[in-house]
Amino acid sequence: MSATNAKGINVLWFLPTHGDGRFLGTAKGGRAVDLKYLRQIAQAADDLGYYGVLIPTGRSCEDSWVVASALAPLTENLRYLVAARPGLVSAGVAARMAATLDRISNGRLLINIVTGGDPVENKGDGLFLDHAERYEVTQEFIDVFKDLLSGKTVNHSGKHLRFEDGRLLFPPVQEGGPPIYFGGSSVPAIDVAARSADVVLTWGEPPEDVEKKIKQFKAAAAAKGRTVKFGIRLHVIVRDTATEAWKAADRLISHVSDDTIAAAQKIFSRLDSVGQQRMLALHQGRREKLEVSPNLWAGVGLVRGGAGTALVGDPETVATRIKEYRDLGIETFILSGYPHLEEAYRFAELVFPLLPISHAKPIETGTVNTGPFGETIANDIRPSPLKQASQS
Repeated sequence: MSATNAKGINVLWFLPTHGDGRFLGTAKGGRAVDLKYLRQIAQAADDLGYYGVLIPTGRSCEDSWVVASALAPLTENLRYLVAARPGLVSAGVAARMAATLDRISNGRLLINIVTGGDPVENKGDGLFLDHAERYEVTQEFIDVFKDLLSGKTVNHSGKHLRFEDGRLLFPPVQEGGPPIYFGGSSVPAIDVAARSADVVLTWGEPPEDVEKKIKQFKAAAAAKGRTVKFGIRLHVIVRDTATEAWKAADRLISHVSDDTIAAAQKIFSRLDSVGQQRMLALHQGRREKLEVSPNLWAGVGLVRGGAGTALVGDPETVATRIKEYRDLGIETFILSGYPHLEEAYRFAELVFPLLPISHAKPIETGTVNTGPFGETIANDIRPSPLKQASQS
């Protein structure tokens, strides 16, 4: 493993715009995802001190741009990682939307470039390009998008995109535009990331596999005279004890039937995403061996596409595993848990004090009316606060 990264990490949470609940693969315990519920999660994440939230994209989700626009005015510090889909929207229009949302949020926009890995869904959205062509479009899209947000006038004539006198009249708050987050595992994805990404994202694979990917992306970026940062997308199941955490993991998939798994795996098999194929390889659609690395559990991926692994354990163990990824070079952690509202609180309360978080909110203390936190004992005695754990 590489040398320890002494810098603080950024921890983001997830907005479940495709649905939420207490169990996977069933309507039991399901929770309607409307603006009121998403507002609760976003405001909780804001109050708890998360760096930002990821808003997913795809036909199974509410539109990420509209959701971010609705929630940004209702939060104060929370950043919004919003998906831009090359080929589905003009790079010029996307740049104008990004500049507007960056101004509305006072510089709290982050951009997640999503090339898309489901040919069936892509065709339903009017996109009939193959895997290689989609990455060609992605590179042209990012080039134009970044130039416009940097204040340049764009005249571009490429294989797929053409612009004449493209420009923005109203600039973004962030100089040069919001940072670009980008995920992918294929050879074309590595090339796009090396040329254009600020933060390269990976799904939660075992540390040794993540280390190999980081080295690969670093080398590709260095060959182009660039450096990139790295982030990881994981679920988390944290409880006071390891036994409780593993029981919670089992409960999460307790209503998943073999037929449901088979149906999900059939859909996943049609995807041309290399990252999705790597996720599937971890569990191969079987329940027998879901702990694919110490405390890394692949049960989520039995029925959920995309990020399919969770860190499972007590707070100290999960914090240790996160630090192991940090030591490989991961600086951004995008986390989620079911249900997302309750688990946002649980993770922040149990694990934040154990992590070197760059954006951690100070622990508040004060008078009887404001702290320390906890229910007053016998109506007269305030509870004693625990010492904050070392952020090593």
